[in-house]
Amino acid sequence: MYIVIAGAGDVGFHLAELLTIEDQSIVLVDLDEDLLQYASSHLDVMTVRGDITSIDVLNNAMVHKAQLFIAVTTSETVNLLSSILAKNMGAKKTIARIENKEFLENDQRENFKKLGIDNLFSPRSLAAQEIDRLLQLSSVTDIFEFAHGKISILGFTVDDSSEFVGKTFLELDKDNPDFQIRAIALLRDGETIIPHRQIMIRPRDHVYLVTNVKEFDRLNHYIGKKHQQVKRIMMIGGTELALQTAELLEDQYDISVIIKGEKRCKRFIEKLKNALVINGDVSNIPLLVEEGLKHMDAFIALTPNSETNILTSLTAEQYGVYKTIALVNNTAYTQISQNIGIDTLINKKIIAANNIFRYVRKGKIESITSMHGVDGEIIEFEIHKENQLTHKSISALPIPQDALIVGVIRNNVGLLPSKDFKLQLRDHVIIFVLPSAIKKIENIFK
Repeated sequence: MYIVIAGAGDVGFHLAELLTIEDQSIVLVDLDEDLLQYASSHLDVMTVRGDITSIDVLNNAMVHKAQLFIAVTTSETVNLLSSILAKNMGAKKTIARIENKEFLENDQRENFKKLGIDNLFSPRSLAAQEIDRLLQLSSVTDIFEFAHGKISILGFTVDDSSEFVGKTFLELDKDNPDFQIRAIALLRDGETIIPHRQIMIRPRDHVYLVTNVKEFDRLNHYIGKKHQQVKRIMMIGGTELALQTAELLEDQYDISVIIKGEKRCKRFIEKLKNALVINGDVSNIPLLVEEGLKHMDAFIALTPNSETNILTSLTAEQYGVYKTIALVNNTAYTQISQNIGIDTLINKKIIAANNIFRYVRKGKIESITSMHGVDGEIIEFEIHKENQLTHKSISALPIPQDALIVGVIRNNVGLLPSKDFKLQLRDHVIIFVLPSAIKKIENIFK
């Protein structure tokens, strides 16, 4: 696939990095020569320097032959205009990064589609929505839902004192014979494992489970966690993500937002109706304690600085805060943060990639999801024709060892298939797959 990416910043570079691993032909366009030189020295990509809204630059990037045009510059206007131009010049599909959440409403999406933009996405809005979901199910560190929760994949960290420690997944299943839940992935010492039922669970393991039920009280009992309802939240950071998250949450929770700078504080006060806005240094721990850190149920760190977010979240945990969420923009910190005990991480670049990858893969792909720190992906395929997939049981299919069918959605019902389960036309199949098996899985389901 020939793909043109407009913008070689954090999001553009990360996308190019992931897409080159998939053997796609990538052209990266940016005005900044330093960014392009860095990209070309680290990635197998072609680069074009110039303004992506220029017809000459679009021609130099051969946008007319692009199967996919992705505009992810820091300018919303540039992204929209370049996508419209690219479509008119022959690009088959266009995607634009935007930040104005009004543009994401259905009627606005349709208007942009008429102009030539096939899809819009906002990493900021997606991150705010993910934070909202994580607060509602506060005992887990990650949550990925399919078909509006008909199948859910949940991540959690095994505490040192957990009843999980020393048990195998087989023993846990025997203790819960009528509870539909299954372990699909294990992150241990930086290694991603598809766990067999005899594997013994250790402290600090990060476990991913799949379930088709909403019985979260039983789920918490299964994973040895005590669910605590979140009521009071402290948030730090004067970023636009912090503002949008506070707007989304302020009617549900008692929120205090700490921001450094009168100008930013004033903007938050003008936009927020119910949240308490405090002007102060977010790295000043005595100030956080003075403002009630010890009495908070959740702490959300959304400053632009990953180190500040990590350190303040660790401090909040030391003061007994039940749920901590940290924005970590540097992907190199992701695994480190998990190993030292950060509860939940938010990374906008990964969120952006999850939303774009569905346009890159082969086969009838509905969605694709990456997990923080996990060397694997969750792919949702639709069975769109009768073939070997519908004629054989799952155990007889040539599924590689580094892949696992974790769930099936059939007629809007979530199912956890057994070995003798047979797929049917229009089933949505959810698969967890390690990088070594991605191409094999794509060929099976294409």
